[in-house]
Amino acid sequence: MTWLIAEDEADIRNLLAMMCQVWGYKALTFENGQRAWDWLDTVEQGQQSDLPELILMDIRMPGKKGNEVAQRMRTIAPLQKTPIVLMTAFSLSERERSDMMSEDGVDRIISKPLPDFEELRTILTDVIQQKKNQAQPLNLHPSENDAHDEPNPVPQRQSEPQPKADASLDKPATPPG
Repeated sequence: MTWLIAEDEADIRNLLAMMCQVWGYKALTFENGQRAWDWLDTVEQGQQSDLPELILMDIRMPGKKGNEVAQRMRTIAPLQKTPIVLMTAFSLSERERSDMMSEDGVDRIISKPLPDFEELRTILTDVIQQKKNQAQPLNLHPSENDAHDEPNPVPQRQSEPQPKADASLDKPATPPG
């Protein structure tokens, strides 16, 4: 699996790429937003088969900003559901954060200096999992065409006894008296 990293600071870019490799991911790196933007041209032309599972970009980079690249990514079908995390060393207003998330399709914004390795890994894998969960439709009302014979029951913990069918359950409980 591949993680895309766009970061203009070489030390940070190289450190993130090394961390990805240690965690078992391939790093696809770009030294600025324009290079990532140019790579998107090849994605749109169908020339990329190994698309990233996560996109991690700095916001303020030469050429295109991370949020501008993110906004374009959301218009490209194969990348629309890919989690996008932006990084910044600058203070953003709540409005700026909100706009980047709602208008540019950003899933998370993290501040620099970046958290320690394990905390960063947890943040990024949580974003991936949350995005996967959003992409899975909830089937609350199985149709007749479903493969299941019965609707899925609400899961209950094994330690709790299963309730018995009892007509008294339909009546309100009366306090002891």
